[in-house]
Amino acid sequence: MGAPKTSPKAAPKTEESTTLESLFDLDSKANDISGATLLSPTSSEFAKDELISKISSCTRVFTFTDPAESPSQQDLKRCRLAWILSAIRSTKKLLDDRVLASLISMLSANLFRQLPLPSLPSLPSDFLDNDCLAMVLAPSWPHLHIVYDILGALVTHAKPKSLPGHIDHAFLLNLLGLFQSEDPRERDRLKNVYHQLYSKLTDERSFMRRSMSNVFLRFASDAERHSGIGELLEIWGSIINGFAVPLKEEHRVFLARVLVPLHKSKWMPSYYQQLFYCVSQFVQKEPELGGVVLRGILRYWPVTNCHKEVLIIGELEDLVESLCPSEFEKLAVPLCSQIAKCLSSCNSQVAERALYVWNNEQFVRMASRCMEKILPAIVQGIEKNLSWHWSKSVQELTMSVKTMLEEMEPELYSKCLQELAHRESVAEQEEIKRKVRWERLERAAANNNCSNLQIVHVSPNNRSNPHTSSLLASRARRVIAPAFHSSRNFGYGESKLFK
Repeated sequence: MGAPKTSPKAAPKTEESTTLESLFDLDSKANDISGATLLSPTSSEFAKDELISKISSCTRVFTFTDPAESPSQQDLKRCRLAWILSAIRSTKKLLDDRVLASLISMLSANLFRQLPLPSLPSLPSDFLDNDCLAMVLAPSWPHLHIVYDILGALVTHAKPKSLPGHIDHAFLLNLLGLFQSEDPRERDRLKNVYHQLYSKLTDERSFMRRSMSNVFLRFASDAERHSGIGELLEIWGSIINGFAVPLKEEHRVFLARVLVPLHKSKWMPSYYQQLFYCVSQFVQKEPELGGVVLRGILRYWPVTNCHKEVLIIGELEDLVESLCPSEFEKLAVPLCSQIAKCLSSCNSQVAERALYVWNNEQFVRMASRCMEKILPAIVQGIEKNLSWHWSKSVQELTMSVKTMLEEMEPELYSKCLQELAHRESVAEQEEIKRKVRWERLERAAANNNCSNLQIVHVSPNNRSNPHTSSLLASRARRVIAPAFHSSRNFGYGESKLFK
């Protein structure tokens, strides 16, 4: 008997990753494979007529969701798109006006489409997990990513003078509308292509900046989600980096009226890094603009979004380092009052982040120049934390900040404590007086009620009767009026009721 044959074990099935990094890697590998499988076209294959013919055949759009679509036709179009991309990259002589017109028509047919509604409108696509991310990816990406590569190659290899005749305002606006796509891969390609167009189309730069500003303004006013704000801010970051000093007035207006209001959106955490980079670029070029930004941030301070508060406190800390002392003195009171509110916040993350601001040597150095103005508010927040805050770590941080401030200004801190104790004592006395007055008012109303009010029975059927309503109202006035007239001067010692 021979040895029993063992059946080969099936290879373990690996799950396909849907993380952003793996998806971008798959795109690059697909590009390498498609480029490697292409045969080098002969000179006849590079003829303009044949190129235009292949471009025209690619105007048919496949959705990749219709069962009636042929997979072989989809593969054929993908091969033709890859062939067109290789042809554009190989030679510049083919890109005359006739070929450019055909290319722009094909690109418009494939790119400019109706985007699907947001699958998860309450959550930014940047915060989706792997399972949710698969829901927002464009199914037609096997064709779209090559089309974007063709557009990028066209912008790179075409003559600068020939592009303005074919890429008009409508084309640029349609590209801008695609930034609302939920697919992060598409937004990344769009970002690169749009920035390339901004570099090449020098005459259209003002229009492109104005169009992007309109997107920001619409987003800030409508409070609706826009997936591409972060990518548009990345483009703006490189644009701002190239601004000459001194800045033009239109650029200062853009900072104050467009960038700063973006802080009030509830979606700000999804594009915070890009927004902060743009703002910091402005402040580095002209430090006096830091005051404009700080005033705007204080105006749009979040009330119920703790995550935003933590981010904005960090931004304030960085901006203070770039302020000149005279500008800081103007903003010291509102700025430190807001930080004092935050350090006594019920949310431990907000409180800890506000307390960590006092570890910043530059901030403490600036604050020490106007301690008399800002310390009363800070002392009130510190003592409030030590008295009742639930977080032990917050109390420990608060105690370390208190120790530091007492060492810096012992007499001033003691004076602020005395003033705080006096204010609390006055407030307690006022509260006691208020309670006594309300008790006397309630007794007076009860006495008048017993002497003047006659019990009136109203059946459920007569409650809507106008005559019954007027009768009840007149009797209520006879009861309430004496109590009101006898107590309207309460607190001045003139009413017999309170003597």
